[in-house]
This record gives sequence, C-alpha cells and structure tokens, in this order.
Amino acid sequence: MLPPVIRQASAFILAQPQPEYRRFLHGKIDFNDRLIGVKGARGSGKTTIMLQYGRGVDIPKEKILYIACDHPAMVDVSLYDLAQVFYQEGGKLLLVDEVHKSKGFGVALKAIRDTFDLQVFFSGSSALRIEHELADLSRRAVVYELPVISLREFMEIETGQNFPAYSLEEIVSDHQAISADVCARIRPIEYLRKYLQYGAYPFYRESIESYTQKLLEVINITIESDLCGLYNIEPRKLDKLKKILYMLCSTPPVELNKSKLSSAVGASWPTLSKYLAHMESGGLIHCVRGGTGMRTVNKPDKLLLNNSNLFYALCASPNIGAIRETFFVSQLTQNHQVHYHNKGDFVVDEHFIFEIGGAAKNGQQLENQANAYIVADDIETGAPKQIPLWVFGMGW
Repeated sequence: MLPPVIRQASAFILAQPQPEYRRFLHGKIDFNDRLIGVKGARGSGKTTIMLQYGRGVDIPKEKILYIACDHPAMVDVSLYDLAQVFYQEGGKLLLVDEVHKSKGFGVALKAIRDTFDLQVFFSGSSALRIEHELADLSRRAVVYELPVISLREFMEIETGQNFPAYSLEEIVSDHQAISADVCARIRPIEYLRKYLQYGAYPFYRESIESYTQKLLEVINITIESDLCGLYNIEPRKLDKLKKILYMLCSTPPVELNKSKLSSAVGASWPTLSKYLAHMESGGLIHCVRGGTGMRTVNKPDKLLLNNSNLFYALCASPNIGAIRETFFVSQLTQNHQVHYHNKGDFVVDEHFIFEIGGAAKNGQQLENQANAYIVADDIETGAPKQIPLWVFGMGW
C-alpha cells in the first residue's frame, strides 16, 4: 500500500490550478513515449509542465501519482518499490519531480520501464547528474531540456498575443520585416527592459515585488544543496562559488580572464574549472568556448551568467555590456552552438559573426568579414547589417 502521506501530497499538488500558458516545450514533447524526462535549472518551470500534462491527460486522477524526490517522505524510499506498489494498485501515470534527489534513479527508471506498464514523466535540476545516471537507459528514455523563458514567451504571457518563433537564418535575413510586424502590435523595447530584470523565470508571475528574493533562494539552494550534495563540494568552499557569480555580475566580460578569476577566488584553475562546470550544469552560468573547430580546445572560456535576471539579483550596479551579451547567449544556446570570436563578440554555428553593443555601436571590427552583423540594443528596427538585440529573443 502506498504511504498515505505520499498519496495525500500527490492529491493536493494535482488539485492545484496550473497556468493556462504552455511553454514552447509542450509542442516538442512526444507524450506517447513511456519514459519522458525534462531537465533544466531550478525555477524554469519543469514541474508546471508535468502537472499541466497530468491535469490534461485522459486518465482517472486516482491512477496518477505525483512524487517529489526532495520531499521528507521520500527519504530512504525506493523509487522502484514505490512504482511497483503504485502499478499493483492500478496506477497508469507516475510523475517524478526532482528525480536527481533519488539515489540510483537511473537504474530504478530503467527497471520501472522494463517491468511495469506505466508511463513515467520525470524532471531534474542537474544536467550532469541526469546525463550520467541515464547513460544506461540508451533508447528507453527521451530527455528534453527546458531553458528559462525566452523574450518571445514573456511577451506572449504579458500581452496574451501569439508571436511566431523564427529560425536564426530568418532573424538574420528578415529581421526588418519581423521588427515591423512586432512593432505594429507592441513596443518590444518596453518588454525587453522588463524581461531583463524579472522575466526569465515563470515564478515572476506570483509576485514581481518578491521576485528578487525568490531568485536569490533559487541561487542559494542550487549552490548549497544541489551542487554541494551532488558533487561533494566542501561547504567551506561554497562562498567561492558565490564570489564567482558576483564577479561575473559586476565585471565587463572582456576584463575577466582565468588568472584574474583564479586569484580572486583563491583556487587553482583546474579546481576552478570543475566549479564552473558544476555551476553551468546547475543553470547559473554559461561557459562560452572560444574559436571554432579544434581551436576551441586551447582557448579559455568566456564566462557569463546564465540569464540577465541574475544580474539584478546579485549586484546593485550590473555591467550593461555583460547583460547584453548574456541575453544574446541565453536566447541562442538552446538551438545553436555559440563561441566567442576574435573579430566580433560571438560566432554562431561557425557561420554568423555578431558584435554586441548599444545603439551607437559601429561595425569597424567587422569590416571585410562575411556574414558579420552588429547586434544593437536600444533600437526597435535595424538595417541590413544591424540587427536589434531584442529580435534574438524570438527564436523559441
């Protein structure tokens, strides 16, 4: 018999109203698969996607079970044993949240998939842990990645209007037409300014006033619980991770090199590199590699915060250049390879070169470069070689 506390917690969660707005990932998930996973940073909306599916699927509610693996009732509870009891009691759909908190979850999910006629939908906040644990699942599980909200999604949520998503090629070739269409309906700069400060995580809709405090809690839990527990980082070293975030917030990207960062944090570069990889897996930073092809191997990373909202939560005077570059990278890394470039700021898919700046940014650095463009903030519409920064938020 299922423990009453788990059944009661599930019934309570499943009865809660869910947002009507459905994120882009809903259109990409094949809900016919028997083992579905969604990974992504804390607060990105993974739980909401699972619960929206659970509320909308044509299965009696008593045959659906939601469990959160970080719930106290799940301490020392075998995921496989719980699934077995649920199946024997007639269960059809098992929703497993924060699966990375369950020891040996990869083996358990594999056994559940092979043994029981259950559909399992799971989520996790640690990309590295999930990828490692699921290595043995091969073709049994389909795992999707959920990033933070895009600018396009934010504009849809705020206005109730529908805005199409565009490929990078369409943005580069048709950005003037895209700008004209959007500007005829809303003022995109207005929404970009709001988005940069508080639009990246779905929980902003609960309260803008308390958003910063909640985001700080997400940062602290990610560092103090997820990263510390998953990768055995000593608690006394956690302040080093927080110092890295503050430096990324307040320092222009071009001035932040590995020797300066190692010195400030008080850690060797090999040790610091491990910290950075863990922070990237936790959805706190982006490590943008340099160059293209084999040249990326020997170049140090360009470090940016994961999204622009983190700047406003972490420091009083964030660097505007870092904010612009972070927005650009955060909107493109979902579907593209982004590296930094010696002629411009970034090269995308080893083809397009982009230089990021304000409205007055000139293209001197990009002269004689094929497929090179200025990406300018503070403008609604651009020119053939000048693309508004906000338009890159229309990709997904």
